[in-house]
Amino acid sequence: MKAELLFKDKYIYRDGAIREMVIWRLPAADAGRPHGLKYRLYYGQSGQCLVRYDNEQGKGDHRHYGDGEGNEREEDYAWISVQQLMADFKGDIEQLRGDQDD
Repeated sequence: MKAELLFKDKYIYRDGAIREMVIWRLPAADAGRPHGLKYRLYYGQSGQCLVRYDNEQGKGDHRHYGDGEGNEREEDYAWISVQQLMADFKGDIEQLRGDQDD
């Protein structure tokens, strides 16, 4: 059985920045994904990742922060729920964008 797409959304801001969120339900949970989900939440501009949450196999839940210059740092992410994941991701975007209009 393949992963089932649960949610997919892409939004392009007026300034060209992109927010894309994709979440799949896996056929079975595993040690790295005990919640049984695979996800990729991305926000970037001009080809540079500014924030990304994902859980690629073997790495578990984590997020990346970029500086727009190609430099990136990665840190573990403490999974709570899908709702919290999206809230944290959108909060990071709001912090990066400041008071810019959508």
